[in-house]
Amino acid sequence: MNDKMSDNNKECCVKHKHRADEEKKSLLTRLNRIEGQVRGVKTMIENDVYCADVLIQTSAVIGAINAFSRELLNEHIRTCVADDIRAGNDETIDELIMLLQKLMK
Repeated sequence: MNDKMSDNNKECCVKHKHRADEEKKSLLTRLNRIEGQVRGVKTMIENDVYCADVLIQTSAVIGAINAFSRELLNEHIRTCVADDIRAGNDETIDELIMLLQKLMK
C-alpha cells in the first residue's frame, strides 16, 4: 500500500508502502542533496550574497524538488496505482486524479 496524506497535509496516517532498498536509497539521496542545497541558500543569506545569485540557487532547489516529486510519482503509478487497479480497486484512479490536481497547482 502507499502513504496517504491527510487533507491538511500534516501527517501520513492511513496507508503505507514498503519501498525496495534501491528505491529508498535513490529517494533519500535526492532528499539529502536538496537538504544540502537549502543549507547552501541559508548560508548565502547569512553571508549577504547578492539576491540574483540566491535566486538562481533557489531555482536549483525547486528543480531538485520537482525531480524528486517526479521520481516518486512515477514509482507510485507503477506500483501502488497499478497494483490497486489490477486488484479491482478503481477508487485509486480518483485518488490519483485528486493527487495530480494538487500537484499541478
